[in-house]
Amino acid sequence: MRKHLTNHNELIGHIFLLPWILGLFGLTLFPMIASLYLSFTHYDLLTPARWAGLGNYIQLFGDPKFLKSLGVTFRFVLISVPFQLAFALLVAVVLKRNRRGVRIYRAIYYLPSLFGGSVAVAILWRRIFGKDGLVNLVLGWFGIKGVSWITTPSTALTTLIILAIWQFGSSMVIFLASLKQIPQDYYEAASIDGAGKVRQFFSITLPLLTPMVFFNVVMTIISSFQSFTPSYIVSGGTGGPLDATLLYSLYIYIKGFTQFQMGYASAMAWMLLFIIGAFTGLIFLSAKRWVFYE
Repeated sequence: MRKHLTNHNELIGHIFLLPWILGLFGLTLFPMIASLYLSFTHYDLLTPARWAGLGNYIQLFGDPKFLKSLGVTFRFVLISVPFQLAFALLVAVVLKRNRRGVRIYRAIYYLPSLFGGSVAVAILWRRIFGKDGLVNLVLGWFGIKGVSWITTPSTALTTLIILAIWQFGSSMVIFLASLKQIPQDYYEAASIDGAGKVRQFFSITLPLLTPMVFFNVVMTIISSFQSFTPSYIVSGGTGGPLDATLLYSLYIYIKGFTQFQMGYASAMAWMLLFIIGAFTGLIFLSAKRWVFYE
C-alpha cells in the first residue's frame, strides 16, 4: 500500500514538473541547439539553410556595424551599470530608516523596474527627450534652448543610459534587504569609537554588502548587454542617429528579422554569449579581492 502511494505521489510530482520540463526543452535547449547549428549556415528564413562553416564568424570582424554595435554596447554597459548600482545603494541607505510613509516611498522607487522594459515607457521616454518634450520645456524656463536629444548623435545614447539608471528598483530592494541584516551593534560600537556616518558606511556597511554588490553587478551587466526594447523604440528600430543607439541586441534583430540573415544573427547571438561569459568570468575572478563573506 505504501509503495503504491509513493508511486502515486511521484507520478503527481512528475505531472507538476512536466510544464517546466517542456519549457526547458522546447523554449530553451532546442532553440539554443538550433541557433548554434544555424550560426554555421547561410539561412534567410525562406529557403533551406546552406552550410557556411566559420564564414559567419569570420565575417563578423569585417563588419563595421558589428564593431560599432560592440562599441556602443560597451559604453552603455560600462556607464549605466556603475551609476545604476550606486544610485540604488544610495536610495536603499536613505530608505532603510523607519520613518513615516517610508513604505510608500519604497514602492514608488521600485515602480520603474516593473515598467522599465516595456514599450510604453520607451515611447514615453522618446516623448520626454524629444525636441518639444518635457526636458526642453524645463530648460526653457531657465532660458536654455534645448536640442532634440533623441536625434542628436552626441546625446542619443545618453538618454538610453539615463533610462537604464532610472530602472534601479530591483537592485535597491536587494540592497535594502541586505542592509537590514547588518547587526546594529556594529554601528553602536563604531559610534562609541568616534566613527562618523561616512566612516561607518565605508568601514562597516560597504564591506558587509559586497556579496550583494557582487550579485547585483553580475545580474545588471547580463541584463544591460541584452538591452533591446529602449533602443528599438527610441531609434525607431534603426539604431540611429548615425548608429549612436545601435545596441548589440538591436543589431541582431536587424540582421535576423529585417535583413533575413538568420545564420549571421545566430553567430552574433553566440558571440554575445561568449562576451557575457567573459565579463562574468572576470568578475568572478576579481571577487576574491573585494567580496567579503562572514
